[in-house]
Amino acid sequence: MKETASQTPGSALYETSGLVSQYLGFHYGPPVLGIQNFPAACIDFLMASVKLQHRNRCLDIGCAVGRSSFELAKHFQHVDALDYSSGFIEAAKRLQQSGTVQYEIPTEGRLTNDCQISLESLLDSDIANRVTFQTGDACNLADEMHNYDLVFAGNLIDRLYQPQLFLNSITQRIRVGGWLVITSPYTWLEDYTPPNYWLGGYVDSAGIPVDTFTGLSRALHPHFKLGCREDIPFVIRETGRKHQHTIAEFTAWHRAE
Repeated sequence: MKETASQTPGSALYETSGLVSQYLGFHYGPPVLGIQNFPAACIDFLMASVKLQHRNRCLDIGCAVGRSSFELAKHFQHVDALDYSSGFIEAAKRLQQSGTVQYEIPTEGRLTNDCQISLESLLDSDIANRVTFQTGDACNLADEMHNYDLVFAGNLIDRLYQPQLFLNSITQRIRVGGWLVITSPYTWLEDYTPPNYWLGGYVDSAGIPVDTFTGLSRALHPHFKLGCREDIPFVIRETGRKHQHTIAEFTAWHRAE
């Protein structure tokens, strides 16, 4: 029987209203603890570091609540934005359609602060409308999702139930000369990915430790060549006095054949 995302226990986490609000703050809130907004920082680094031959079609896969999708729309004519979480996608659509979204952030205990996002402060509505948001499974994409100049997979690879299946599929959906960009802190967990599908973070049968960058390089060979590699930190606010500080690795891969 084919494994599906519904069999991944961790996927239910992303449907809670509290996590949607947390990600709205993560994507659209101000810098935290002196660290730049992560989705914006990733797209800024991407555009400064990667030489794109074409800027027609882009796929933002694992887009969450959409900040990276809107940032990409500033540079591409069309952006397909996909996430498995319907809660994330509905929040992104509300912001796109109404221009504002209200949410709460916890301060301590049961206390919260009210926040509001204004899309107008980020980009013009005609640019925002270049994005098409939809729910979907990164390991089982629709046939029409192909011929992309760029695929951006932000903090996704270590949350997939079969990451190699995703990489095999996405290769054929990027045009020759296009780019695959992956960011991840490589936090492999059995709740999301069965250990036999991990790309790294394990010891192989010969007793050799395999890290995720090595696993990615093997998985993408020979179709992709590494273009650049960089650490990009991010902070997710949990309460007024508690934050998650994480460092993701940004890798950009050029489809050479």
